[in-house]
Amino acid sequence: MNLRQPIEPDPAGVVTAIGSGEQAEIELKLLAPQEVLEKLFETPVIVQHARNRGGVRRLETVYYDTADGALFQRGMSLRVRRSGKHFVQTLKLPPDIQEPLARRQWEVPVEGMTPDLAQLPEIGGSVATLTPDALVPAFATRVRRHIRQLDLPDASVEIAFDVGTIEAGTRQQPLSEIELELKSGNAAALFDLGTQLLDAAPLQVGTQSKAERGYALAFDAMPRAKDAAPVNISVDHTVDDVVTLLMGACWHHLLSNHAVAEQAFAPESVHQMRIALRRLRTICTLFRHKIPSHAFETINSEAKWLMRQLGPTRDWDVCATMIASRVATTTPEVDFAGLSEAIEQQRMASHGRLQSVLDGRRYNRFLLTLGDCIERRSWRSDIDADALAALSQPMPPLADRILSRLRRKALKRGTHFRHLDIAALHDLRIELKKLRYATEFFSPLYAHHAPVKRYVARLARLQKNLGRICDIASIRRLLGSIQQDEHTALDLAVGTATGWQTRDGMAATKTLRKRWRRFKAAPAFWRQ
Repeated sequence: MNLRQPIEPDPAGVVTAIGSGEQAEIELKLLAPQEVLEKLFETPVIVQHARNRGGVRRLETVYYDTADGALFQRGMSLRVRRSGKHFVQTLKLPPDIQEPLARRQWEVPVEGMTPDLAQLPEIGGSVATLTPDALVPAFATRVRRHIRQLDLPDASVEIAFDVGTIEAGTRQQPLSEIELELKSGNAAALFDLGTQLLDAAPLQVGTQSKAERGYALAFDAMPRAKDAAPVNISVDHTVDDVVTLLMGACWHHLLSNHAVAEQAFAPESVHQMRIALRRLRTICTLFRHKIPSHAFETINSEAKWLMRQLGPTRDWDVCATMIASRVATTTPEVDFAGLSEAIEQQRMASHGRLQSVLDGRRYNRFLLTLGDCIERRSWRSDIDADALAALSQPMPPLADRILSRLRRKALKRGTHFRHLDIAALHDLRIELKKLRYATEFFSPLYAHHAPVKRYVARLARLQKNLGRICDIASIRRLLGSIQQDEHTALDLAVGTATGWQTRDGMAATKTLRKRWRRFKAAPAFWRQ
């Protein structure tokens, strides 16, 4: 994840504009109550590197959009900000999937708080076809900003302490955050500075911009869970480049779903966070055989810890969904109200515990140290010459070896498949996940091989079937943990639900054997 990829740096490494009025803003956001911000302003890392005492500005910003939210639907925002007697209009584009801290933007001075559409760039119909009458104020922010310039060893950073409100009609929401914006130098300095601030006070990594929070307030526009996006690696990328791109995509995937999980008890966001962590751990496993770096071990260990924190919440989410969509709808003569209520209580309690984890220091440190590791490519710093040379090699030969090794391990796990118990099937599922993720990661390298999609499809169906069986076992365990207290209706509901899970497990097992045979027969496309 090279956070500066869209920017053309000058020889001194200074972030520069790449078009008339066009810039790339690279910033990291940290959240904390106002009283914490006031204490942090004089923290040693800031005092030591600040050029001066800084200055205070009062900023009034109005965000504009069409009545149907045309800009918001495209991930864009248009605002006019007043600071004293100066007015600046800014159009921001959606973040790049591989550059989560960077936002391309056009910033130009205007005469007042009304947008000047003549100053907007020609970047597509959603902007070019706008008329002044089409735009209306969507929401506003009023902020007191205290800014200081920090000269760090490898970067110049502007740190802004923002306290104020977001306002949409009669609705209002407090705003209290720190923005770290890279002015020049290495973007990893943002993560390092964020970690030092976290050491000084309890902070959370901010996952939403002011615009996103404003749209949520004005239109109840809650963020949605996001699937993992494909990573466009190529045969021209070195092994080092591929590690960076894949890890950066996992970091973005995790962070984008955190934005949903921290606002609502959304089952899909928790599921996607676990997928992001599995993919991240798979990357560490794939490359640590050839590049035995301590950085991979550290990342894998923390990702494993976080998966364990997410696990119980995911299990209760699946249990609640299964009872509501499968069992209760097919057995209307049984009263499932008591069981549904008991499951929902457990589910909400698990989400509450998860929120404490997401707000906690260990999780937020993990986000910052992972970002820093990716930006600095820390896996290069503690390896021998042979491993360092391997990082500079082209990716395809290593991809062939990785896929062959994972396939051998999966087939070995599946020996005597018909006699595997639930624990052995779980272990097989883990190996198949590694193979599937590796296949998806490296599939662009084999784009000209016809069997790729068919192989991935067979692997995905097999993995899904195994997941279904493991979920059924988990649900039966959770049902057995519910305190029944001799309530006849609850007893009947638990018994009925358990019976359905047993039946579904038998059906899934029968289908599983067929899918395992098809997977074993699938040719290894990477050998062609």
